[in-house]
Amino acid sequence: MAMKYAVITFGCRVNQADSLGAEEVLLAHGASAAPPEEADLVLVNTCSVTAAADQAARQTIRRVSRANPAARIVVTGCYATRRPDEIGALPNVARVVPNDDKPRLVPLLRDLFDRDGLGATTAVRFGDGDGSCGSQIEPGVAGRTAFTLRVQTGCAEPCAYCIIPTTRGAPRSLPLVEVIREVERVTSAGFKEIALTGVHLGSYGRDLTPRTSLARLLESLAGHPSSAHVRFRISSLEPMDCTADVVSLVADRACFAPHFHLPLQHAADRMLAAMRRPYRLDYYASLVDGIRTRLPDASIGSDLIVGFPGESDTDFEELVAYLEAAPLTHVHVFPYSDRDGTDASRLAGRVPGSVVRDRARRVRAISASLADRFRGSQVGTVHRALTLDDGSIAVTGNYLKIRIPPRRPRNEWVRVRVCSHTEGELLGG
Repeated sequence: MAMKYAVITFGCRVNQADSLGAEEVLLAHGASAAPPEEADLVLVNTCSVTAAADQAARQTIRRVSRANPAARIVVTGCYATRRPDEIGALPNVARVVPNDDKPRLVPLLRDLFDRDGLGATTAVRFGDGDGSCGSQIEPGVAGRTAFTLRVQTGCAEPCAYCIIPTTRGAPRSLPLVEVIREVERVTSAGFKEIALTGVHLGSYGRDLTPRTSLARLLESLAGHPSSAHVRFRISSLEPMDCTADVVSLVADRACFAPHFHLPLQHAADRMLAAMRRPYRLDYYASLVDGIRTRLPDASIGSDLIVGFPGESDTDFEELVAYLEAAPLTHVHVFPYSDRDGTDASRLAGRVPGSVVRDRARRVRAISASLADRFRGSQVGTVHRALTLDDGSIAVTGNYLKIRIPPRRPRNEWVRVRVCSHTEGELLGG
């Protein structure tokens, strides 16, 4: 029988894109998806942005090994790259694949299952597929209606707290011709929304010859025939990379979702300098205020770190004061997590854990208020939305997930009037 696999993904959209790519190739080689407790192979794609992410991966690996002792567990991603020996010592881990080897994942897996002594029976095999992904992917694979397209990986930014430049390496961009080819492939397969993602998405094209930019990539996508029926969603952008050209393209071209995710990390300039973020609050505030003026209904999300070494009560209150009045729609809150090898790990002035937890709770409460305020502001507005799951939920361009009468299948465009914070009226296609 063909090999049965399961994929478990932690972390960012880049990891999600990598996992979806692995699933495509596994399907193309004749493997079939199964729950982790029934799979011959369980691929765990890890994150390592915080200690909590590391812990979640370890717990998952142990849980899978208990539920399915016969499974061969293969671990990849940032935690596997940063601590391969630690991962390799966990139960049932048959192989650790660093990020740089992800493109060779399926040959590595084939070799793993062909070797003796790893617990795979001779009946468990890859099928006779040729590895071509063209006919294997469709909306709903891995439970996703939108396709996540990684156009860039790697990062060279020197943020004091971040280990990801170590685990992802130097910036590398997918050439424009390859991006277009992927867009054509996935739109031909039926996808109607494509999320563009990267480790440092805003650096797209700086490493290519000839040098190009994210704005030029977006211009090319807007001019492509697929833009008439596909919505492009831009994933997380560093504030300094969200240029006037990018904002104008999103505002002026209907093919781009009015959705920005712009990590602030802190609102006290003293903390931004300590974190080595290349902007100050005035710049960030001007940027998001300008987006809100140009696109009144846009979703504008952010990331924040609380408890960074040296964060004083005054610093935190500056963060709170900005956040309460900011035109943001949602915030992801990260309690500071020490990462060995980062400059922040050597800083003095550690904030007590109880204080960090209290600050995180306070910011999450403000975030909930911001989200509630935004949802309330959208009542009565009409949007083009894409149906998800069983068709009873539709997601708008500005990232509202609205419950609708379940008249449509997954992955159809509908027009929705927002009737409440969570409910919508279906107006038609």
